[in-house]
Amino acid sequence: MTSFTVRAHRVDGHLSQAGNGETEISVGTDIAGNSDALNPMELLMTALAACMIKGTNRLMPLLSLDIQSFDITLTATRQDTPPKVSGIEYQIVVHSPDSDEKLALLHENLTKFGTVTNTIAAGTNLHGTLTRR
Repeated sequence: MTSFTVRAHRVDGHLSQAGNGETEISVGTDIAGNSDALNPMELLMTALAACMIKGTNRLMPLLSLDIQSFDITLTATRQDTPPKVSGIEYQIVVHSPDSDEKLALLHENLTKFGTVTNTIAAGTNLHGTLTRR
């Protein structure tokens, strides 16, 4: 079993800092928003995107994939009452000479075996596409 630790600190009413001891990021925690930092929802979507990119990096040698670029756009829908994320939609665009079958296998593996992906999918409607550029 692996564990992860992050510590966060409220700087002021607009900004917080979070990190793992070696790396620190700014977090927008102002109720009115803060364009200088990612808000908590954007951080969640960033974690999901990073999980899928890391999964792609892990799968490239295993599946003999030639992925020259990987771009992902995520859109979350927030339900107001009670507050929660009702869905996250993603669009992955890859530049690759690999077959459609290999890219479909990549997509299937990304949605099955990512730690963050599985965690988010268990609590909300997560769906999307992987297409070729």
